[in-house]
Amino acid sequence: MTDTVRQYPIGYDDDGIRVDRWFKRHLPDTSFTAVAKWARTGQLRLDGARVGPGDRIAAGQVLRVPPPEPVRVGEKPVRERTPLTDDQIGYVSEMVIHRDAAALVLNKPPGLATQGGTKTTEHVDGLLDAFAEGDARPKLVHRLDKDTSGALLVARTARAAGFFAKAFSSRTARKTYWALVIDVPSIDDGMVELALAKQPGTGGEKMHVDEAEGLAARTRYRVIERAGNRTAWVELLPFTGRTHQLRAHMAAIGHPIVGDGKYGGQAAFLTGGISRKMHLHARRIRVDHPDGGAIDVTAELPTHFAESLALLGFEEMSGNFLPDDSEKAPPSKEVIKTRAKAHAKSVRKERRGERRGRGERTN
Repeated sequence: MTDTVRQYPIGYDDDGIRVDRWFKRHLPDTSFTAVAKWARTGQLRLDGARVGPGDRIAAGQVLRVPPPEPVRVGEKPVRERTPLTDDQIGYVSEMVIHRDAAALVLNKPPGLATQGGTKTTEHVDGLLDAFAEGDARPKLVHRLDKDTSGALLVARTARAAGFFAKAFSSRTARKTYWALVIDVPSIDDGMVELALAKQPGTGGEKMHVDEAEGLAARTRYRVIERAGNRTAWVELLPFTGRTHQLRAHMAAIGHPIVGDGKYGGQAAFLTGGISRKMHLHARRIRVDHPDGGAIDVTAELPTHFAESLALLGFEEMSGNFLPDDSEKAPPSKEVIKTRAKAHAKSVRKERRGERRGRGERTN
């Protein structure tokens, strides 16, 4: 058990959550009583300022946590991490598709959770002990849904974790997803701009469109290929990072992701031998490196997704030939309105100048 102050960079997927919720996610053995006491006595700090259990945190900030309190006689001791087995170490080691001094990129398989939770005992976070060096343990800086496969970035140092967290919160990091969706969008290259909020009655496990109370969310999609009117293979480019954003957005426009029963119901499943697993894959991640340069990694498809492409007559190489302009998002509605107003103002000025010119006499 450590007896030193701990520093935790706030990750991209913890942006906006309450301090007490952060402890439930990352230090579940810490009681609310302890958190409240640390806050009351000024030992709990966020970027150096005092913070309370109900305050919200932002990606890129650093949470200062005091050492764990000693266990009193009769109290339940804090659980120690169970050492990984050789099979677990081999399992997570096979996921590595990029490794350097600051970062790892894993190709997460579908069905493996990124973090632990109720009744979730095996997850990526728990397997990161395989890459620990002394007291330095890799840290997650973003997440993928349990049934989403693909590129997952992990920071190997506290400095790198803070750097990557800021990259995700400032939207300079870019993620490209591949998905199969039901039916074919009428527009080949479109932008979905629908605010998302947690759906009441689902315990926060499902999102829905809520333009009044939701948070702004933007997703660009591009059709790669289509199989008649039955399904389309699309590239998805999120420009915000809301929970379940891609799944909720595609379902909202009538094209749920194949295999996503949560958002598409029974209509999200195809017949003809197509797997019932979700077909959403984090294909590529691009982010600046804390030591200069950039990380740009592509993750191979899981077996069920590759087999579905083949059954539908799609060539996997086709997805690699879209123009690489994914960083240039089409302008938002607000930007379009601003440009239109500026253009109209410019036109009015020109017309006033023309009228003044016609009224002047020349000698």
